[in-house]
Amino acid sequence: MFQGNHPLTIDAKGRIMIPARYRDVLLEGAKGELTFTCNFDGGLLVYPRAQWESKLEEIMRLPANRASVKRTLLGNAFDVDIDKAGRVLIPAQLRERASLDKDVVLVGMGRHFDLWDAAKYEALVAVDLEAGLPDDLDDFSL
Repeated sequence: MFQGNHPLTIDAKGRIMIPARYRDVLLEGAKGELTFTCNFDGGLLVYPRAQWESKLEEIMRLPANRASVKRTLLGNAFDVDIDKAGRVLIPAQLRERASLDKDVVLVGMGRHFDLWDAAKYEALVAVDLEAGLPDDLDDFSL
């Protein structure tokens, strides 16, 4: 399970270093294979390839009136590999689409990661904390 947030820097070639606590798991369990795609909030989704393939099956089962969801998720999906130094290249189109320039945050979301521009992530978290739990989660206990 992936959790926590990790401030990272995109290098001049568009790569990030996968945090050490996840690197071995991803290299062994996922063969170093990841899939990047857009999310609907302005960041990126990062899946270990096997997790993405399961999600891909779910996406493909969406009804025809959800073609825009398929187009966004599948049309922006890129398969990448972690290199020997533990780095991964973020495709240029996705860096541009998510406004990822230098300072980013990799956020563990259980079975996948979100990747955000650092300033955008901090603003999003501030709004989320201010808003509190949504009304439909009143019964949810922490």
